Amino acid sequence: MDAARLTSSLIRIQSENPPGSTTDLVAFIGEFLDSIGVKNRVVSHPGGRDDLITTEPDPRLLLCGHVDVVPAIPDDWTHDPYGGEVADGYVWGRGATDMKGGCAALLIACRDLVESGVEPKAQFAFVCDEETGGPYGIRSLLAKNLLLPRDCLIAEPTPEMSPAVGQKGLYRVDLSFRGRPGHSSLYPLVGKSAVMAAFDLVGYLREVHARPFPPGKDLQPLVAQSARIFADIFGIEGGDNILTRVMFNPGRIEGGEKANIVAEQCRMELDIRVPWGCPLDDLKRSIAEHAPDAAIRETDVAAPTLTSPDARVVRTVCAEVERVYGTPAVPFLQWAASDAKYLRDKGFDVVEYGPGEIPTLHAVDERVSVEQLEKAVDVYRGVIQAYSG
Repeated sequence: MDAARLTSSLIRIQSENPPGSTTDLVAFIGEFLDSIGVKNRVVSHPGGRDDLITTEPDPRLLLCGHVDVVPAIPDDWTHDPYGGEVADGYVWGRGATDMKGGCAALLIACRDLVESGVEPKAQFAFVCDEETGGPYGIRSLLAKNLLLPRDCLIAEPTPEMSPAVGQKGLYRVDLSFRGRPGHSSLYPLVGKSAVMAAFDLVGYLREVHARPFPPGKDLQPLVAQSARIFADIFGIEGGDNILTRVMFNPGRIEGGEKANIVAEQCRMELDIRVPWGCPLDDLKRSIAEHAPDAAIRETDVAAPTLTSPDARVVRTVCAEVERVYGTPAVPFLQWAASDAKYLRDKGFDVVEYGPGEIPTLHAVDERVSVEQLEKAVDVYRGVIQAYSG
């Protein structure tokens, strides 16, 4: 079995989150590892949220991937999102890029080394709950001391020549606004609208977004480098704004009772990405001050994190990328968040590198190229071997 076929097999085993069950997929990975003689164990949680770790007694490297995926509505897809079809040089389907392709490449790299007589001095972790920031994935394994600080490679999708060494902070909250109802014909003189309170907070966040937070001198080259990479990936000019400004998305808003009643309640799910130079506590405080009538429930909070580009794991991955592609690798800073934030907080040096068509991440017609998968396997083999010598 090659990386493309294994990716296809993983895609066909559904692991949408929500609902978040990964039981079948983790069992499949366990059987694959059993077949090559790699000992492993499953860590189970409610709702079928299963993780898998290998139990190498002296690991020098952690290799990590998440096996849950975001849901897909098949209506506009060219290929069945859960068919795992291999066509036109790609593997198609939900999770192909984020990140069953990366997980498959890790597994094939491990198999290749075992079959060549190399004993990988590495621990593998395949986790649930990454897409919702839930408690049963990487955080659970860290809390149980099943993963101990060491160098770490996460197979998240990245540009071919650019491992990710840092990521913005995250502040994800649910806000429940309370108003004072009244007859709509008298508003705003009578009543207090919960919907308008939510609207006012969005207006304040627009003001926050307009303010840049310049990075320190040590980060300026990485920010400039990353802006050029964003332009290549997304065709976005001014990509430095992505890393130097607060980005926010009121992803879900619902509230009010009917058109002729001043809204008594409104709920908003808010996702905020926090740049370096923006104190997270100050941002949290200002949001609370601009939403005085809201109950705020924090669902995921993390400050920006960074692994030094001079760290061994970064240098090793960059060297292997250069060997495979024949061009020097260029590290960059990530606009999004991943399990890397939890690992860095616990003392791991973390780099992310993996295959994928990034513009299709969480999108219609998600796919990964067969060529990228094969080259990722080659990179991973080299990295694992460098730590296993």
